[in-house]
Amino acid sequence: MVNRKTLRSRGRREREEIEVALVEGPHFEKVSWTREPHLRKLYAWAVILILGSVTTGYDGMLVNTSQQIDRWKEFFPRTQVGPNNPQAVADSWLGLLVNIFNIGSVISFFITPYVADQWGRKTAIAIGCGFMIAGGVVSAFCTQYEMFVAGRFLLGFGNSLAQMASPLLLTEICHPQHRGPVTAVYNCLWNLGALMVAWIGWGTARIQSDWAWRSITLLQILPSLVQILFIYWIPESPRYLMSKDRHREALDILAKYHAGGKKHDLLVQFEYREISETLKIEQQVERSAGYLDFVRTKGNRWRLAILISLGVISQYSGNALFSNYIDTVYEGAGITDQNKKLAISGGKTILDLIVTVLAALNVDRFGRRPLFLVSISGMVISFASWTVCGALYENSGMRNATAGWAQLVFIWLFGISYDIGFSGMLIAYALEVLPFRLRAKGMMLMNITVQAVLALSNQTNKIAWNRLPRHWYFMLFYTAWDFLELCFVYFFYVETKGPTLEEIARIFDGMDAVANINIRQVEKEIQHAEHEEYIHDDRPYPGAF
Repeated sequence: MVNRKTLRSRGRREREEIEVALVEGPHFEKVSWTREPHLRKLYAWAVILILGSVTTGYDGMLVNTSQQIDRWKEFFPRTQVGPNNPQAVADSWLGLLVNIFNIGSVISFFITPYVADQWGRKTAIAIGCGFMIAGGVVSAFCTQYEMFVAGRFLLGFGNSLAQMASPLLLTEICHPQHRGPVTAVYNCLWNLGALMVAWIGWGTARIQSDWAWRSITLLQILPSLVQILFIYWIPESPRYLMSKDRHREALDILAKYHAGGKKHDLLVQFEYREISETLKIEQQVERSAGYLDFVRTKGNRWRLAILISLGVISQYSGNALFSNYIDTVYEGAGITDQNKKLAISGGKTILDLIVTVLAALNVDRFGRRPLFLVSISGMVISFASWTVCGALYENSGMRNATAGWAQLVFIWLFGISYDIGFSGMLIAYALEVLPFRLRAKGMMLMNITVQAVLALSNQTNKIAWNRLPRHWYFMLFYTAWDFLELCFVYFFYVETKGPTLEEIARIFDGMDAVANINIRQVEKEIQHAEHEEYIHDDRPYPGAF
């Protein structure tokens, strides 16, 4: 039987191992991307990859925006309530039109990891963009409802390929010192895509033809078009190349984009050797990575718990209630004027974009774990405050205008709190905790969790909101649920700031999970190579020079 003293000793030892893992990596001279031409070029390619998130945000708001355009309603009358089209029938047709995108996405979830791991991240992005371009064209030039639905299916199918592979490639080509902010910014730009379609749709709604909605439908292909045009020149993942024994290409990419072409640069040599040796260790331990590997070791079970929690917290913390049923929330707060609703929603979208980007750019300054804890704590406090205001408003017979408007203040504060942690770091943190051989599969599992939780919240939120005798009862449920999420984050989320992607594995799998590269020995070999004017290009991977 294990006594408490033994458990405390074991817990203390594990904490010490995590702390050692965080400081174990070597410290290199800080570099500024604005001063180095090779880094400016690298992050120009990063901007192209980040467009994948803009596409998702654009489509996420496309149907909502289209529904506000009269010409769209006239073209798809079956989605509107009428004498021969009751509410239930109209809702089912509209629901199919909305959800067919998610259906296409879920189907391609199972294909994306195979394509990304076998044929490369760039190939997966190119295929995904091709499907989205085709889907956008079919939707924009449709002649009937069924054709529009088919186009949205193609869009969803391609979206998973591009949306999952783009951040994979992004995090694997970034300079180690810039990986956190750049990867975190990726998911933030969902809000930019949503903002774009809202404003463009507001302008095109004045067109007196079907192009009032066809134009915004067609414009959604632009980000994918840009990605597919430039994907040839974007560097492939060095980790993918090494996994396919294409070591020389991997070394060339690391040298070109991390050190301006200097293959004997200390950082390049360290990255190259660490990636190469760590992939060997992964191969020896796992041979061929599969989904069962997520439950075979303590470290992978820990990773799986984090991935599932990211999917749940990001979609089932009350935020879906705001995004999908915001009009219902406004009515419950006593806001009935349409112009006020639009102004409040527009302001919140702009605020979300600003906060998410600012938080993403500071992930290395404050750390991942502190931002997550601040985020989820703010969500709990905001929901608790909203619950109190909601109770005061309802118990006053909807006459306490101050309490009604105060609810909106806490809704905005909830959004700010959510944006600090779970907008940008949702994808960035998931990518960091996963080892190379499980990275694509892990992202698929997280995305499936997101879709499953979204489906659950879409089915239950409005029913609970309408059927509970008091709306604030539902707010109280989310307050308690968010508190449980806070406890989970506190006990299971670890700091990943600082180490390379390979070194992070030490936190989950122990000190032997990553190759121990002697930095002093590497420096000596580099000095010897420079003296000899000899570099190891003809060797399969860097060992001794």
